[in-house]
Amino acid sequence: MKGYYGDRWDLFSSLEKRNFRFALLRLLENEYKLIGSRRVLNALADDIERLQEEYFPHRDRLEAGMIAWVTTRKTERKPSYGKHTEDYQTVMIYLPLVTSEDIDKRVFVKAGTRNSNYRVNRERDIETMVRLVKSAWAQGGMLSQAELCVLMNRSLTTMRKYIAEYEASHPNDALPLKGYILDQGSRPTHKGIILNLYEQGVDPTDIARRTNHGLDAVDRYIKAYERVKGLYKKGMANSEIQKVTGLSRKVVNAYLSIAKHFHPSKKESNIPFTE
Repeated sequence: MKGYYGDRWDLFSSLEKRNFRFALLRLLENEYKLIGSRRVLNALADDIERLQEEYFPHRDRLEAGMIAWVTTRKTERKPSYGKHTEDYQTVMIYLPLVTSEDIDKRVFVKAGTRNSNYRVNRERDIETMVRLVKSAWAQGGMLSQAELCVLMNRSLTTMRKYIAEYEASHPNDALPLKGYILDQGSRPTHKGIILNLYEQGVDPTDIARRTNHGLDAVDRYIKAYERVKGLYKKGMANSEIQKVTGLSRKVVNAYLSIAKHFHPSKKESNIPFTE
């Protein structure tokens, strides 16, 4: 636009180009010699800006006691063989590591014996663990046991004990941990919860919602369970079931334990577990 002071666009247009985006474009062109289509460079700049936004969040998003953390995105599916951890899709989340309730419990703690203090500390740790896991899931992420160890400064052995203790006291509340959701490891706990609900007549859709699993995963577990149960009823030994289904001994044993619990017929109870 022309005016008394000449071309105002020439005077002021350079001001908006003194930002991160234009500095990035100049860097790509001058230092990395990526000279070519400006459309391609703009697309690349868009991607880099998105990464910066994700991995370097604004401070006003963080409250006292919150921690910014990058974890596996919960849309990630069961990994194929050879897939590296760094290849998983990630998401930036904000975890309530310390809450005002945590501080109050420290301030108003009652004096007790060594054992009672240990119990209080353990219960507080388990409460924190559950809060972190469920908060991550609500924000589209899923934490691993290793991440919990780092966040809470506890050993892997201790964390596994906490998880086992929580699962024992909350049999129908499956923690949406990365290893459970991606079906990693040999522990059948999450499968057991799903199949127990299934045997109780709960609809697969409700099972998926209550256990924080995808409906496809729930259907897969049910299908495998029904297959194991059918082979067992035919008198097939444990080792034969493993070969036919391709499931591990621990998983087959877990499935058979559930089947015998809900279907304790004489025919089934007379069939021994065989290796």
